[in-house]
This record gives sequence, C-alpha cells and structure tokens, in this order.
Amino acid sequence: MPIQTPQLQDANLQLDNRIALLTLNRDDVRNALTGTHLIDDILKAIQWVNQNDGVSVLVITGAGSAFSAGGNIKEMLKRDGEYSNGAFSGDVYEVQNKYRNGIQKIPLAVYNCEVPVIAAVNGPAIGAGFDLTCMCDMRIGSSNALLGETFVNLGIIPGDGGAWFLQRLIGYQKAADMTFTGRLVKADEAKSMGLLLDVVSPDELMPAAMKLAKQIAAKPPQATRLTKRLMKAAQRQELADFLDLCAVFQGMCHNTDDHLEAVSAFVEKRPGKYQGK
Repeated sequence: MPIQTPQLQDANLQLDNRIALLTLNRDDVRNALTGTHLIDDILKAIQWVNQNDGVSVLVITGAGSAFSAGGNIKEMLKRDGEYSNGAFSGDVYEVQNKYRNGIQKIPLAVYNCEVPVIAAVNGPAIGAGFDLTCMCDMRIGSSNALLGETFVNLGIIPGDGGAWFLQRLIGYQKAADMTFTGRLVKADEAKSMGLLLDVVSPDELMPAAMKLAKQIAAKPPQATRLTKRLMKAAQRQELADFLDLCAVFQGMCHNTDDHLEAVSAFVEKRPGKYQGK
C-alpha cells in the first residue's frame, strides 16, 4: 500500500517513476535552514523515503537562485527580542541542545537515508547549505554553484558535522583549506576537487540530475537499498566483519524475484522489469 506523501511547510516533495524530488522552497531567505521549517521538512521527507518501498532515489535541490544559504545570520546577530527563541540564542547548554535537537538531526537523517541521495546544486550552497550537499551521495552542480565552508568567517565552527563529511569527501588537506580559510569555491574548481560529479549549464541541471536518478531508479530496488547500506557500512567496519555482512545481503538478493528477472533480462538482452520483490 503506497505511503502518503507528507505535508511540508517550506519545501515541495514529489514522486515520479521511483524518483523523489525534494525542493527547498524558501527563496525569500535563500533557502536558509534555520529560521524556517526546512529542517523539519528534510527530516519528514527522508523518513517518508525510508518507509516507502516505491522510492529508489532522492534528489534534493533549491528553488530560486540559491541551493541554501545555510544558517540565518540575522538570528546570530540578534539574541533577544524577535530572535530570543532562535536557534543561536541562550546559554551554552541551551545552544548545544538546540543544535542537537535541530540542525544536527539533518546529518543523521541524510547519512541514514536508505536510498542514494543526489544534490542538484542550482546556486550558492554556503555553510550548513554546503554541508547538506556534502552529506549527499552525489552532487551535480550548475555553473552558478558557489560552495563554501564559511563558518570561520562568522567566528563559529561547522556545528552540523560538516568537518566530518568534507574531509571524507575530498581528503583532509583540501578540506582544511576550505574550512580554515572560509573561501568560496566556484563550480569548475569544485568539480576538479571532487566536490561535484559534473558541472552543467543552469537549464541543464535538473535534466542531468534526473538522468542520473533514472539510471539508479531503473535498477532492482531491493538491491539498490542493500547496496547503499553496504556502502555506508564499509566506512566503519573492518574487512572481515564487512564480508560477513556482504554474504548475508547477497543471500537476501539471491532469493529475490528481481534477481531472477535481472539475470533473465541480461541473457535476453532486454530491460528488466522489477517489482521490488
């Protein structure tokens, strides 16, 4: 039975041919993650994806000119009055609690997303917005993309786990350069660094992201999800333990109808028709 798409406040979520598209939709604040409902929207979307066997891949992009400006800087500047209950106000204990119960839920959710996640970076992705792209499995950028681990420029650290993701993505030295200088990286350099899989013109961004998503969505759904779990497990397990997990997952795959369909399709030189069974 299909699971109903959740109602989101500041983002749009669509499902078509096993591809879920999550669009951050607060262009008025350049899709800032704080001071909006976007954190909750992202969490709801990923929870829905994990529970919905009809989803094989998730694409995240931003509406308007930016992917995401990250944190709302006005909230950082004003700690009383209008913003007294904001994400950055309060004593040390209150602030750390707001991080743990707020933006830090995003890296845990994206890391544990059971399907491949593609970031279609349509414009600037700054601070926490940049870190969100780094949490994804793959990133395709518009030529308008501008990326920055800019926390040090504001006298703070990457509080959303960005320092964990970035160095695993491009290596310690390149991550250190971006993090310690807070400099902005244009799309072509980002591709050369390994941050972006590809760079395309703005009007070709979504077609390129969807082309990649369709390639993934065309594969046997159960094998795709198990492979995603293996990729993540490989980052934290010793080889012997990892091979044991591979053996169990392979046993699961060999007992699916989709595996037999995939083999038959290969032998018969035709596209497979998969049911997720």
